[in-house]
Amino acid sequence: MFDKILIANRGEIAVRIIRACRELGVKTVAVFSEADRTSLHTELADQQICIGGPLADESYLNIPRVLSAAEVTGCDAIHPGYGFLSENPDFAEACEACQIKFIGPKSTVIRMMGDKLVARQKMREAGLSVLPGSAGAVETVKEVRKIADEIGYPIIIKAAAGGGGKGMRIVRQERDLEAGVRLAQAEAKASFNDERVYIEKYIENSRHIEVQILADSFGNTTHLFERECSIQRRHQKLIEEAPSPLMDEQARINLCDAAVKGAQSIGYESAGTMEFIATQDKHFYFLEMNTRVQVEHPITEAVTNVDIVKHQIAMAAGEKLAVSSETLKNPIGYALECRINAEDEANDFMPTPGKITELRLPAGPGIRVDSFIYQGYSIAPYYDSLIGKFISWAPTRKEAIVRMERALKETVITGIKTIIPFHLRILAHPDFRAGNLSTSLIEMVK
Repeated sequence: MFDKILIANRGEIAVRIIRACRELGVKTVAVFSEADRTSLHTELADQQICIGGPLADESYLNIPRVLSAAEVTGCDAIHPGYGFLSENPDFAEACEACQIKFIGPKSTVIRMMGDKLVARQKMREAGLSVLPGSAGAVETVKEVRKIADEIGYPIIIKAAAGGGGKGMRIVRQERDLEAGVRLAQAEAKASFNDERVYIEKYIENSRHIEVQILADSFGNTTHLFERECSIQRRHQKLIEEAPSPLMDEQARINLCDAAVKGAQSIGYESAGTMEFIATQDKHFYFLEMNTRVQVEHPITEAVTNVDIVKHQIAMAAGEKLAVSSETLKNPIGYALECRINAEDEANDFMPTPGKITELRLPAGPGIRVDSFIYQGYSIAPYYDSLIGKFISWAPTRKEAIVRMERALKETVITGIKTIIPFHLRILAHPDFRAGNLSTSLIEMVK
């Protein structure tokens, strides 16, 4: 096992990793920006080191500063969490060159699966279904129009180096094609410095279902069942649940086996997630792979009793995978996760940085809170608006929803605005209660 791990992240995921390390008996180093000097992860870690100014480019995204922090504090591994440098192949490669263990897959695999065009081709070769669309990047409106005529509208234009909903445009009719292509290319260039885009058939009322993967360096790969992440706003997930209410036993077997097959085909190691688009009649198409721990990993932990972060660290340290699909027969109960964002719904969900003047977080049976906020803490304006996650677990889906509603209603956060009222309206929607989910359901919530 490692002696000391540097956490190259902030917020709730940094706190989550520190807690896992503490249970493993591993010392931790927290890096922080000038804006995060009083953040909870800096208080909980064994050591703390400031790596730059408040902007992410000056600190959390600055590879030389992160690596220097690891070297001067004597760390033998770095955990990147999610976001920031977690899926940056150059960072993983730099860790390898410095002989500091990157807790994640090899840099070559990150680079491969980070290019959506390459990832689609690799999964097609592995036998997974992918959505009809372009074989590679498209550059001209003429190319896009030809493909759209072949596969039919609507289509979705996506950034090849995309992520986080950036560089995506849905086009439902030919007259909007040229504007859609230009806007997607411009956003891809601005977000990823890569203007390549490709085309896929857009599935109306689709469902977003993903499979959690664990894989060690000895060739052992297993899944931890599926999560449904269909409740999204602007391609950003808001509510996730496990297992998916769409699935029956055979569909689960087919999907999870395909996910394991895809991960094995690229020699994947570490925790990762295979994401799929699903139709309402249970046809699944590979979407992308996230080569890191996911924001929504706690709901899988809740229905499997598997600590994903601890397993991820142990596998990176050279240990064999300690769980398998043979030992995990079925999900245990149901779990929901609500992402609590500091945003003002009435103002087009604009972020609401500021000081938390009063705080009461939920507790009680079946409730878990992953967060980094505390009363008196000031939320900085420089980072993602996620301030915490509420996770509910219960023997049935109905009970898990009721517990989540209880948790949301007993929460008090003043000084800033949050989307808790919006979550309550989603949970109360008849289609959500019935499990009739889709990526467009949120548009019906008023």
